This record gives sequence, structure tokens and C-alpha cells, in this order.
Amino acid sequence: MSAGKTLAEAVTEATAVLRDAGVPSPRVDAELLADHLLNVGLGRLRAMMLGDTPAPEGYAELVAERAGRVPLQHITGVAHFRYLELAVGPGVFIPRPETESVVQLVIDHLRASRPRETVGPCVVDLGTGSGAIAASIASEVPGAKVHAVEFSAFAHAWAEKNLAPLGVHLVLGDLRDALQELNGTVDVVVSNPPYIPAEAVPNEPEVALHDPAEALYGGGADGMELPTAAAASAARLLRPGGYFVMEHAEVQAGWIAAMMESAGIWQGITTHLDLNGKERATSARLAMPGRTE
Repeated sequence: MSAGKTLAEAVTEATAVLRDAGVPSPRVDAELLADHLLNVGLGRLRAMMLGDTPAPEGYAELVAERAGRVPLQHITGVAHFRYLELAVGPGVFIPRPETESVVQLVIDHLRASRPRETVGPCVVDLGTGSGAIAASIASEVPGAKVHAVEFSAFAHAWAEKNLAPLGVHLVLGDLRDALQELNGTVDVVVSNPPYIPAEAVPNEPEVALHDPAEALYGGGADGMELPTAAAASAARLLRPGGYFVMEHAEVQAGWIAAMMESAGIWQGITTHLDLNGKERATSARLAMPGRTE
């Protein structure tokens, strides 16, 4: 495709190829693949496309991979999340834009609740995957002591790359029982656990064929085994008055709120919308001793 073509011609042709393959954002992906090879930034890349810059070698092969619905992030090795570039690849769940709003809930809570304290907050991320949530909190909340738990050895390896430079304490373990030494001391627990029901196979080939199954399916017909376990671990880890926020599918919001209400230990149970107006997360505080809502 790219032999003898200018950069502009190759990107235009790549856009058509990706569009025909059903890729949701063909033009952007075509440009990002070109920039992956040229490493000049999208602004400079678009300026270069106004001239007769030749297409980079190997571009056609990358476009063919993407047309085969290999995730863009697996090809480039990078996922952009909030202010970070995360190392990702096969074996780890690719972080989604909607999870950025979950991180914002944590950051807003920490900024509002600890404006004058000199000791940084203790935060636990259950089921960290690539480390996107933990890394964002560590980089955006100065002084925070962040702990992250991941069950998959493959995902743990990617998380280690992303979290080690930020000083996050990463544990290879099960979110059901990890970090027992922190029981009753944590200020915030955040989780984006697997939550897809067993029969709800994702439509997108990038997800169904490339995201690891253990990062997608929450267990049980309704997908709620791991979300329920994450809530139980949050109750174990948090100090009284501590804050818990969990991402979930929009259809699970009512069930999760009812589950937490029936536990009798949570206050201020709130459902939060993502940028698309979908019920994406639920938050609550662990009740103080002797107090009920």
C-alpha cells in the first residue's frame, strides 16, 4: 500500500481500508499508526501530510494488522489514559476512557476530604490490570500511598512496568483476600473488577478476541461474583468513614446499590454517570461505628 506513495496518500488509503474493516475510528487509527513509525506527534504528522513526505516503511503491514481488528494499543504497545502513557499488550485489559471518570471520583474525594492533612492518603486498587487507575492516582495525588492488586501473572507483568516508576506497591494476588495487613486502615478503595455476565460476549472483535477473559467476565450468570467480592474486600480494608468506588456495567447499577444497601454497613450510596450518561460506577462510605444512615 505505502510503496511509492506519499504519507498523505498512504494515510488516506489506510483510512479507507480500516473503514471497510469496520474499525470504529479509521482516520484517527490510520494517523496513529503512521505516527507510531515516525514518532513526530499528530500535529507534526498532519503538517507533513501537506507536503510530499514519503510513507514510512512497514506502514502497510501495521494497517493490515489493525484491519484484522488487532487492538491499536497492541500494535503500538501504548494506551493513553488521562495524563499517562501506559505499556500494554497481549494478556492485559486495555483501559477504557470511561474508567477515567472513576479515577476522577477518587481524586475529587481526596482533594475535598484531606485539604489540610500532611500525611498522604492510603489508596487500594483492587484488580489493577495495566495499573491505569493506580498509576493515575499516584501521579495526580502527591503523597498518596497507593497499593494495587492483580491476579493474572500476565497483567501483573504489564502493571509492574507502569507502576514501579511511580512507587506503587503492587501485589500478585486475589482481590478477595489480598493486603490483609491493611485491614481497617485504608482511606479509599477503588475497583474496576471483571463484571461481564457469562453469556454476554462482547460485540467488538478487539475485546472478544484480544482482551483476556479473566479481565472481562465477573463470574456467575450475572457477572456479579467478583464485584460482590470487591465490595466485601473494600469493607474489610477501609477505615470507618473510608470511601469505596467501583466501576460496573450500566445494567448492574441497581443491583449493586441494593447489594450494598442490604449489607447495612454503607452510607451515602451513590450511582455515577460516565461521559456518555451511562450508570458506570457506584460509591459509598463505610459506616462509622454506632452510626447508620
